[in-house]
Amino acid sequence: MYQNPTNRIVDAAIIVVIGVFCLFCVVPMIHMFALSLSGNRPIMSGEVTLWPIEWTWGAYKSVLGDFAMLRSLFFTILLVAGYTLLTMAVTVMAAYPLSRRDFKGKHIFFLLIIITMFFNPGIIPHYLLIKQLGMLNTVFSLVVPILINAFLLIILKTNFSQLPAELEDSAWMDGCGHFRFLLKIVLPLSLPILATIGLYSAVDRWNMFQDALFYVNDQHLYPIQLKLYEMVINSQANDASAQEGFNSSTPIPQSLQAASIMFSTVPILLVYPWLQRYFISGMLVGAVKG
Repeated sequence: MYQNPTNRIVDAAIIVVIGVFCLFCVVPMIHMFALSLSGNRPIMSGEVTLWPIEWTWGAYKSVLGDFAMLRSLFFTILLVAGYTLLTMAVTVMAAYPLSRRDFKGKHIFFLLIIITMFFNPGIIPHYLLIKQLGMLNTVFSLVVPILINAFLLIILKTNFSQLPAELEDSAWMDGCGHFRFLLKIVLPLSLPILATIGLYSAVDRWNMFQDALFYVNDQHLYPIQLKLYEMVINSQANDASAQEGFNSSTPIPQSLQAASIMFSTVPILLVYPWLQRYFISGMLVGAVKG
């Protein structure tokens, strides 16, 4: 098929720009991976770029050698899975009635939800509320305060509102109630947006450590991000001595930080390919016959 030379130039320019942005995303990760597998001497001398020098697994052995680290990883996986399921269920239950045409007062509730996006009570009132509710040092403090994301709720409510009214009318004619209509029609047609919400929720919970830093003192409830943060802070305390005379068998802070980044990033990256097939369009094509 003949293509105009101008279009070819534009396509080539777009490919180049996208390729540059991809490099911006990939190269830092490759550099971190190289640092995590390199020896102390090349790291301190700045020789490591995109390929490990003097290969060693010392940093990963330090990260994985502590049983508390593995316990935090297992706890975080359970926490992310439970939080994602709960937040999706609660978001669906809130978004569905707000998207119904005959739900009275939905505009008032929707306005109250939007207000929460612009006004934040602050850290101290938030902490005092968690304390008054008796959720300090419990797993509830890591789940309940962030159970609903107003932005994701608005996205899901908008998606539900865009479903053809003919689907709802035909469902009522067939004797469908709200619960069955939601499970049998609305949710199957909303798989892409549900997968997106689930992915965003899982990533947010996986990367978050500030709430655990404020609300949790029990190390059994430390998520992996807080555990890695604690390990990196402790390793930086010995940074001065490492610069003066390091032990080649002991990973330096830079190596530990790189291994920590890889250790906390790779698991959540593995989720993206599994959910990629849901990021599609055209789920409603042919749902309603004219």
